[in-house]
Amino acid sequence: MIAQLRGTLVEKHPSRVVVDVAGVGYDVQVPLSTFYGLGEPGETVALRIHTHVREDQIALFGFSTSLEQDLFERLIAISGIGPKLGLSVLSGIEPADLVRAIRVQDVARLTKIPGVGKKTAERIGLELKDRLPHVTIEAPGPASASGRPEDQLRDDLLSALVNLGYQAPAAQKAIDSVLKATPAAGFEQALREALRSMMKGA
Repeated sequence: MIAQLRGTLVEKHPSRVVVDVAGVGYDVQVPLSTFYGLGEPGETVALRIHTHVREDQIALFGFSTSLEQDLFERLIAISGIGPKLGLSVLSGIEPADLVRAIRVQDVARLTKIPGVGKKTAERIGLELKDRLPHVTIEAPGPASASGRPEDQLRDDLLSALVNLGYQAPAAQKAIDSVLKATPAAGFEQALREALRSMMKGA
């Protein structure tokens, strides 16, 4: 099993990255909590890896911190929650906030995450309340400016939000609000703010 990858970041997208390790490119799915902390293509990165093996597929899931990986592995151990939903959960709420929401059984907060209904939120809270990881919560990496033209930035933001499960009209509204308030924002900063805006309005 692959437990860690250290190499050159070749491609970077909100839900996946490609890491070159000694000439071999590894396609790794990542949550937004990890995406935010990564550098730009060409830089060296190190990711903790969860190798998910099925009969027809081997998938790699990457995380910047032990907390992210621990939460992901505990989530997918719950009946009915697969890797895709596990990533959605970590993409829809910061790891520290997820831990707090589970501890206080904040079902309303959890159901704001795309793909998480009331029953799933209750199951997460019930099964993980007494099994939360005891690790130091690490701060997310700083957002970086992308310098893209505004139209391209809007398209990239909309694509990212729709891929994360949000409806296009609501996503577009959040994007407009963020770019109006912070016109100089780069992709990662704008995406983070748009997500916060949508979570508050959910």
